[in-house]
Amino acid sequence: GEISLAHNGDLFLDEMPEFDRRVLEVLRQPLEDGRVTVARAARTAVFPAHFVLVAAMNPCPCGFLGDDRRECRCTPLQVGKYRARLSGPLRDRIDLIVPVAAVPVQAITDVRPGESTAVVRVRVCAARAAQQTRYHGHGARTTADLRGAAVRTFCTPDHQGCVLLRTAVDRLGLSARGYDRVLKVARTIADLSASDGVRAEHVAEALQYRLVE
Repeated sequence: GEISLAHNGDLFLDEMPEFDRRVLEVLRQPLEDGRVTVARAARTAVFPAHFVLVAAMNPCPCGFLGDDRRECRCTPLQVGKYRARLSGPLRDRIDLIVPVAAVPVQAITDVRPGESTAVVRVRVCAARAAQQTRYHGHGARTTADLRGAAVRTFCTPDHQGCVLLRTAVDRLGLSARGYDRVLKVARTIADLSASDGVRAEHVAEALQYRLVE
């Protein structure tokens, strides 16, 4: 029910590995197709579920792996089992995986303002407007909506970007789904930079979001 209620919005899962694995695997179809199919003996119902998944998890069961101030007491086996609660196919459907270090106290007390939400909003709105214009008549409003050949048509990078992407495919073992998602993220990064084309630096940034320890 929560997945359909998040339609056209955000679905936030805190402590993602603590959810039952069967529940997490249900996310795979809506993340791919934007809908949920419920099959019963008498009938099959389809519910809309086009949403942005945002999830958070600790790096290990105790939460202190990589922390400079506190020692992690988890064994490598415990860390591996904890992270394995998220299956490979589910991870493959997550576009951005960003490790976040503990925030130091001095950063919390620092009163210097960073980039405001209003400034970021202007940049995001400009990128979305550019995408809506580009994909008009192609059955998509944003880059995330692109499917199949349309991904290659609109997201193929320049020569250096293609070389970098081919190298990454060999070294990282990207799946076909992962390859397409890197292209779409790179296209979005280019739009946020107000760039007409997708360049190697956009591909490089998109690739770093798929690097999982």
